[in-house]
Amino acid sequence: MKLFAATSNPGKLAEFRQGAPAGIEILAVERVDCPETGATFEENAQQKALCYAAAVGDLVFADDSGLEVDLLGGAPGIYSARYAGENATDAENRARLLQELGGRRSAARFVCAIAVARPGEVLATFRGVVEGVILDAVRGEGGFGYDPLFFYPPLGKSFAEMAAEDKFACSHRGHAFRAMIEWLR
Repeated sequence: MKLFAATSNPGKLAEFRQGAPAGIEILAVERVDCPETGATFEENAQQKALCYAAAVGDLVFADDSGLEVDLLGGAPGIYSARYAGENATDAENRARLLQELGGRRSAARFVCAIAVARPGEVLATFRGVVEGVILDAVRGEGGFGYDPLFFYPPLGKSFAEMAAEDKFACSHRGHAFRAMIEWLR
C-alpha cells in the first residue's frame, strides 16, 4: 500500500517512513501552500490533509503537532513551528522557549494530530500525546524541533538522546501514526 504524507518536514517524513510496517510505503508529496488557520492541532491537520488530497488526487495523511508547556499556559501549542517568528529555525524556537521559561523546568506534552483525507473528504483523525518535562538546557544531538529540550522520564532521556526507533515507539507522532495504521488495516 502506498500512502502520501503531506509534509515538507524531513524529520517527520523520516519518522513516518521508519515507523511504517512492512507493505506500507510512505511517499513524499511536493509542497503545497495550504492554510493552517485552525484553532486546534486536529483542525490544522484536517485542513492540510484536504488541501494535499485535492492537489494529489489521492488518499493523503497530514499531521499537525507541537509542544504544550504548562508554565506557559499551553504555549507554544499550534504555533510551535513558528514560535520565534514565521521563518524561525528550530534553534531560534528553542531559544525563545528557554527565554520565556527563564531557567525554570516545566511539565509539558507533545501533541500530534493526524488526519486522513481523500479529495473533498476527511475520513478520520487520530491524536497522540506524550508527557514529559522541559529541560533548562538542550541535551542530545538527535531528533529535531524541541526534542533536545523534551525530557521523557520513563526512559530518563531527552528525545534528542534517544535512538530514532526508541523515540518513535513512545512519541506523540508514533502513537497517532500507529492508530492511523490500525484504522487503515
